[in-house]
Order: sequence, then C-alpha cells, then structure tokens
Amino acid sequence: MSADNQLTRAQCNDLRTIAAMIVPASDEYKVPGADDPAIQADILTTLGRDTKLVAAALDHLARLAGQPFAELDAARRDAVAQEFRSSGGAAAATLVRVVLQCYYRDDRVLRSLGLELRAPFPKGYVLPDGDWSLLDPVKARAGTLRRAP
Repeated sequence: MSADNQLTRAQCNDLRTIAAMIVPASDEYKVPGADDPAIQADILTTLGRDTKLVAAALDHLARLAGQPFAELDAARRDAVAQEFRSSGGAAAATLVRVVLQCYYRDDRVLRSLGLELRAPFPKGYVLPDGDWSLLDPVKARAGTLRRAP
C-alpha cells in the first residue's frame, strides 16, 4: 500500500528532514542518510498500516515547530526535534522505527555493514528444485496435538 496519496507534500518534506536527522549520511562509511531518495521512496511505498501514526507524528512535529519542520533553521530544528522526542509518544516511536527499518534494508547500508545481499542459507550451495530432504527429520517426528486456548 502506497502512502504517497496519504501524506501531504509538507509531511513528506518533514519526513525527509527528520529522517536525515535520525540517520545522517556518512562519507567515512560511504552510506547515504535516511533522507536518500531511494530510502524515502521505500518508506513511502511500505508505510502501510503505520501511515496514520506517522502522519500523526509529522503533524505533532509541525505543531511544535509552528510551521513546516523542514522550513526551520538548523538550530531551531534541533530544539524542536528534542521536544518532539520527549513528547511524541507512540507516534514518534513508530516514525523512528519506520525510518530505521527502511534504512537498514538498503543494499548500500547492508554492504557497509559487511552483510551479503542474499539470504544467509544455504551459503551459496544450490539446492535442486523439489529436493525436500532437509525436511525429513521433521516429517519423521510424531504429530503433536495441542488444545487451543
């Protein structure tokens, strides 16, 4: 579900600005900030059920700023961000989680952490299609029936 139509342009600008504050770009580690266009696009396309809380967080941020957060100067932006962090509650926590979730699944960030861009199993070994022998120990176990709560 895309959040493009559910966040206003001002909210998207504020999201990009606060994301850059949460995770700034690093030349030392050669990683983008969370305000990178690819990461922002990922955030907007995967927001889904978190859209309402993120929109509420961005509205709260704009209320604290008295104007769109992205339009503030750097010193005022830092002061408002500190106030937002202490008063934002669950909405602020959701906003931070969404930003970090999308940031840490970006290929460039994964490479900088020394992680491979594929599932860790089977570590390069190719399994023939239809070979379900890995499940033999599970199939050999007796079935377990449990009472539903």
